Amino acid sequence: MRIVVQRAKTAKCIVHNEIIGQIDHGYMLLVGFTHTDTMDQIRHLAKKVIGLRIFEDEMGKLNRSILDVHGEILAISQFTLYADSKKGNRPSFVDAMQFDKAKQCFLQFVDELKSYGIPVETGEFGADMQIAFTNVGPTTILLDSKELM
Repeated sequence: MRIVVQRAKTAKCIVHNEIIGQIDHGYMLLVGFTHTDTMDQIRHLAKKVIGLRIFEDEMGKLNRSILDVHGEILAISQFTLYADSKKGNRPSFVDAMQFDKAKQCFLQFVDELKSYGIPVETGEFGADMQIAFTNVGPTTILLDSKELM
């Protein structure tokens, strides 16, 4: 499981010219799954996202979590996080989890995030989405279950 965590001032997801998910302050997440991902990894990474201290405190240090700042999350499914471009110029996506299983994992991940009391918006799984956001900092953190467990 891979997650790109981006601290956002605002973020929105547009599908067919309609905003389907939007936040005003918090994280914009890109979330991808591979064949070997488990529910334990989903729980672990959700807890990691919630616990990340990447918001500034009164001294300007990155010392506050999304819970501390009463932030929101826009989570977007992103199978291309498992692109393999080692050979040639056209990426291979064989490491990305199969569509139906990945959708279930994504929904479980969103439920895990919500269990912490955080408002979570999403895109539309598998849709052609347009994402617009303002990255604050810019602050971008990469999480990979292989490196964290």
